[in-house]
Amino acid sequence: MKTRYIHAPLVLAIAAASAPAIAQEDLLAVSSAASAIVIDESTLELAETLEAIAPSADAGSETISAPNTAAGTLSVADFALTSASAAAPASSEIAVTAAAAAAAQGETGGRSESFTVTLNQDAFFGFYPAFNGLIPVSDNVDFSFYGIIWTTDAFGTGLGSDLWTEFGVGAAIYTGNLVIKPQIGLTNGALLSGGVLDANDVPTGTGGNFADGIVPSLTMNYSDDTFEAEFYGGYYAALRNRNDDAALDFLHTWINAGYKFSDNFSAGAHYELLSNTRNTFPGGSTAVAYQWLGPYVQFSTSNGFFARFTAGADIEDGNDGDFYKLTAGFSF
Repeated sequence: MKTRYIHAPLVLAIAAASAPAIAQEDLLAVSSAASAIVIDESTLELAETLEAIAPSADAGSETISAPNTAAGTLSVADFALTSASAAAPASSEIAVTAAAAAAAQGETGGRSESFTVTLNQDAFFGFYPAFNGLIPVSDNVDFSFYGIIWTTDAFGTGLGSDLWTEFGVGAAIYTGNLVIKPQIGLTNGALLSGGVLDANDVPTGTGGNFADGIVPSLTMNYSDDTFEAEFYGGYYAALRNRNDDAALDFLHTWINAGYKFSDNFSAGAHYELLSNTRNTFPGGSTAVAYQWLGPYVQFSTSNGFFARFTAGADIEDGNDGDFYKLTAGFSF
């Protein structure tokens, strides 16, 4: 059996960096909990590499005599601790080594991949399921992808055909309690582009187009122990047939904010605007589709499910009736 002598604090620091529950304790707790740390072959190899770069097992420091075994959980009995003195290693040495080990293992801020699905219905857009996925790529950035499955017949070219379908990518940037998410998406269908062109290059209103429109957007979410808020701004611009008759652009934006009365319940106010900002139909004109203002209530569970109901008045001049919207979702 081959025995390797490795600086004890170095191995413990690397193992602690791989065991968050232990690494969060103080350094003495890390040392005393060594019997519970999983130290595998890769941990020992990383320690040897770091030791070769910056040797630290000098007089007065501890070393670990590690048997060359298969990866597994090793107890204190598997290590022979030797010490030339009772002097403890400097805490900064362990901190720096742990940081180096964490960086070597690809730190992503403690976040994991996630996927959120929502079922939505409101007074204007009808029923539309949506999803958003997040994949951590660095300490404070996730790669983001999303989709909206629009099901309203009026957004297609017939009953169930060429329905508007939206898909996009972007990033989620984390800074304190704020998440900033710039994204860009494509709509597919005929709603913005007017469908396929006839022999005279006039939109027919039938037949869906890939890349019907483009959607740059920005979402910002803030959340702490007592307060929550969200801003969304997206611009839906015709991409296909943009300079032909029947192209449409829309601005869609909302802002809401509320108070968290508990971990399971919050309530606040919501404002939302949808405006047609460009219209190339012959004789067509732009107009505000709606302005909604009203309260919301939200219920959530600890395992990632939530439901939000929002209702109020359409305050746009000339519009009649109230608005309402319901979102139910879950994250996993």
